[in-house]
Amino acid sequence: MSVDQQVSRLGSNYCHAIDQGDRNVPVNLRQTGPTPVEMLISTRVRKSPYWHLSHQAGCWRATVYNRMYHPRGYVRPEDGGAMAEYDALVNHVTLWNVAVERQVQVKGADAEAFVNYVITRDATRIQPMRGKYVILCNEDGGILNDPVLLRIAEDEFWFSISDSDLELWLRGVNLGLGYDVTIREIDVSPVQIQGPKSEALIVDLFGEGARTLPYYGLMRGSVAGCDVIVSQTGFTGEKGYEIYLYDATLNADAMWNAVLEAGQRHSLMVIAPAHHRRIAAGILSWGQDMDSETLPFQCNLAYQVPRKKSADYIGKARLEQVHAEIEAGNPPFHLAMAGIAFGGMPVTDYAPDFWLIAEIEGGEPVGYVTSPWYSPELQMNIALCYLPPRLHAPGTRVHVWLPEEYTAGHPGPTVAGEVVEVPFRPSVNPNSREVAKYKGRDHAD
Repeated sequence: MSVDQQVSRLGSNYCHAIDQGDRNVPVNLRQTGPTPVEMLISTRVRKSPYWHLSHQAGCWRATVYNRMYHPRGYVRPEDGGAMAEYDALVNHVTLWNVAVERQVQVKGADAEAFVNYVITRDATRIQPMRGKYVILCNEDGGILNDPVLLRIAEDEFWFSISDSDLELWLRGVNLGLGYDVTIREIDVSPVQIQGPKSEALIVDLFGEGARTLPYYGLMRGSVAGCDVIVSQTGFTGEKGYEIYLYDATLNADAMWNAVLEAGQRHSLMVIAPAHHRRIAAGILSWGQDMDSETLPFQCNLAYQVPRKKSADYIGKARLEQVHAEIEAGNPPFHLAMAGIAFGGMPVTDYAPDFWLIAEIEGGEPVGYVTSPWYSPELQMNIALCYLPPRLHAPGTRVHVWLPEEYTAGHPGPTVAGEVVEVPFRPSVNPNSREVAKYKGRDHAD
C-alpha cells in the first residue's frame, strides 16, 4: 500500500476519531488526495469585470468565491508556480483581482444603528472614510462573515465581504426590524496592490498625499478618469492597498491597464491572493479556517468580542455566555486554533484536504490542519490548525499526516511538528489581535 493510500485510508477510517461533537455538520476530514478535475465555466457563476483581464495576464486556474470565478494562479508550476508569485509579493509589488470581495452597501438614516446591530465591534467608533476588520455572528455566536467594513459617509457603509452570502443575511435581518436603510450589492469591484513597493506605486497613481493614508484609512481618487476609493488594507502582512472601482463593469479595462502601466517601473506582477503570506501573518480565510459553526474564541478572534459595547448585537448573549464558560474552565468547544511548524518537503501549493494531526506517532488523529504553506524566510512548513486546547503550549510535539509527495525521505506518512506562536512572522501593520497581545489584553472595542 502506497503512502498516499495509507493517508487516504486513515482519513476514511480515523477522521471520526477527532472530536467534533460540538458541531452540527462536522468538517469533512476524509483524506482524498489529489483529485484533478476541470472547472466548468458557465453563466451560472458570475465573471467579474476583471475576469478577461486576469485571463490576459495568464490566469490558468481558478476557484469559485462568492459565486464568482476567482483567479488562483498565474505562474505555471514549471515556471515556479505560487512561490514565484510569492517572491514578487515580498520583494516588489503585485496586482490582485479580488472582485470576489463583493461590496454590499448599507445606506440610509439608520445605517450606523443597523450596522452596529449586525457586527460585534462598535460601529459608532468608525469615523467616515475609515475602515475596520469586523465579524458578523449568528445567534449561536458562529462567524457568518469577516469582512472589511468601510464607512464611506455618515449614512453609508460598505461590507467588503469574505466567502459567504452576506447580503441575504442582512436583508433577512432587516425584514423583521425595519431600519431605515437600503441594502444592496453595488457595482464596485476592488483590486489589491500588495508588496513593499506598493506605497511608491500608489503615490505614482494618486500623488504624494497618499503617503499619509493611515492603516484602514480611506481616500477618494481617480485612475484613468475613473472614480475610486483607496484603502490601506489587504490580505497579507505586507504593506498594501485596495482600489475600489466605481462602475466597475464599465471602467474595469481603463483602471486595470492604467495600474499595469504605472506599475512597470516598480516590477509589478499580476498574481493570485498570496495565502502563503497571509498564513505567516495569522490572517484567516473564511470557509477554510472558520465557518458559521466556529466561535470567535476558537480561532484567535476573541478580540472581536468587545467587553464594553453596551448596545445589543446579534450573538451577544451567546458570546457573553461562552466567555463566562471559558473563564470558568468549561469551554463549549473541543478544538481551537493553533499554529504549528512541521517537517517534510516544502508545501508550495494549496492542500486538497484538511490534513490530520496525531498527538503521538502512529496514534489516532486529534486535530487537523486548515492552512499550510512553506515559509522561505523561516525555512520551514507552517500551518494554522485546530487542536485540543491542552496541546496549545508552544513546543508541544505533534505528528502531521502528509501526502506522499511531501514525505520523501521519511519512513512513514507522518512528519514531526511542534506548536508555535501565531503570527509566524510580524506584519508591516500589526492587526488588532497582535496589538492586543502585545499590550497584554484579549479584547478590543
